[in-house]
Amino acid sequence: MDNHPISSHLLGRLYQVDWKQLGQQYKDYLSDFHSWGQKDRAEDWMLFADNIGPYLSIDETALSNGELYTIVTNKEAKGNKKPL
Repeated sequence: MDNHPISSHLLGRLYQVDWKQLGQQYKDYLSDFHSWGQKDRAEDWMLFADNIGPYLSIDETALSNGELYTIVTNKEAKGNKKPL
């Protein structure tokens, strides 16, 4: 999961193991999430709950001055803006 983009759900199905437990163990023991240096700043990040759905994509881009941004997109929108 560190080297290839695969979800714990798919990996669990492929190896016939409990995918929920696999995902939790990855977060707690393998990913170094709890020692992540920017964890304290996470509440400063922008998250729009209306844009969350069952199918998401994630991408990283550098916009200016070497700043790296992570962009999460709802795949159900298919690139369209949500009507107001």
